[in-house]
Amino acid sequence: MSHVFPRHTKAELVVAASGDECYLIDAQGKRYLDCGDAAVSCLGHSNPAVIAAVQKQVEQIAFAHSGFMTSEPAEALADLLIQHAPGDLDRVYFVSGGSEATEAAIKLARQYYLEIGQPERRHVIARRQSYHGNTLGALSAGGNAWRRAQFAPMLIEMTHIAPCYEYAEKPDGESSFEFGQRVANELEDEILRLGPETVMAFMAEPVVGATLGAVPAVEGYFKRVREICDQYGVLLILDEVMCGMGRTGHLFACDHDDVVPDILCIAKGLGAGYQPIGAMLCSGQIYDAIRDGSGFFQHGHTYIGHPVATAAALAVVTELTTRDLPARSGVMGEQLQSALEAAFGQHPNVGDIRGRGLFRGIELVADRAAKTPFDPGLGIAGKIKKAAMAEGLICYPMSGTRDGRNGDHILLAPPFVIADQQVEELVEKLGRALTSVI
Repeated sequence: MSHVFPRHTKAELVVAASGDECYLIDAQGKRYLDCGDAAVSCLGHSNPAVIAAVQKQVEQIAFAHSGFMTSEPAEALADLLIQHAPGDLDRVYFVSGGSEATEAAIKLARQYYLEIGQPERRHVIARRQSYHGNTLGALSAGGNAWRRAQFAPMLIEMTHIAPCYEYAEKPDGESSFEFGQRVANELEDEILRLGPETVMAFMAEPVVGATLGAVPAVEGYFKRVREICDQYGVLLILDEVMCGMGRTGHLFACDHDDVVPDILCIAKGLGAGYQPIGAMLCSGQIYDAIRDGSGFFQHGHTYIGHPVATAAALAVVTELTTRDLPARSGVMGEQLQSALEAAFGQHPNVGDIRGRGLFRGIELVADRAAKTPFDPGLGIAGKIKKAAMAEGLICYPMSGTRDGRNGDHILLAPPFVIADQQVEELVEKLGRALTSVI
């Protein structure tokens, strides 16, 4: 009997025993093509450079509290990230995961306005059907109705506008650009409703991950969002926890949209699974306001800037940049998209196949023409997860795509080192899983 408190108390989990590039291997020796570990394993499971970096750092110094000391890997990683970061992002605040990164971003936004003498700014606006983490502040910003429901009385008051969800929410007769401008303008409407002097930040995922299933914004959407934020003095926080670090074809996902945020959150692919780590990047303007004001960001965790975690992430980002793996993610992502369209493009229960890079989503529907979701009581997503595992494929099916209750999708996020034959293997195994369930 296990004493581990699992995510689901009725789940029967296999034991992960080892990893081999794109595969996880259980204690019985069964191999699983890993395409659904929440977009973490961008380098695969046996990268020698990252393993060596972790081993070397543990031998030197495993931990030094950041309140007293910095470390060489933390400094080098921050330099490398800022070297490649968009715009005027200039400082990196290390944390241990995505929820900590988004939580830190919200608190930094609030303190920034206190430091510059605008204490009335307190509101955060985000989007419905988004996800920004599981801590209470991050969960409050997120618009995932199912995750929020039971904790609703404890959440901070934040408001949500429409997502840029073209497949399900763009009406006939409206162009993609017009749709994007219309839903972006909801941000201005909400700022005016709340009072422009009271809004401190807008938070969004450049490509929405687990909640919607790899939904990118249409062209022009984020440029309009940036204009609105600038007009009203609102900070733009982009959550790239899942879609960043090369996952969508650029090291930073916002580069695709040619938009620079004031605060940027990363995690998952930053450590590639070798160590738990995340980071919040902010502009020089925000950092200078803290430095020249109180001089102290009133926030922190014991393990921020952890030497072993930052050493691992330094090796990961070095691998990503020197091997140009974000570009490979873009190329292999197009190959995966083509393979998915060939296999499932005319499937009566596949409504949409979407995404960027090696971040792809398949939305499942009961009626393709009407885009009608399956009855949530059927539990389609959970059944596909189980069937795919039986086939030796780890993918990320999720329910509640449309509104937190209705809708099902499958998220696919294989390592950037996936080979041509593994793309074929992925599609074949997923096809058999879909056939067995639907």
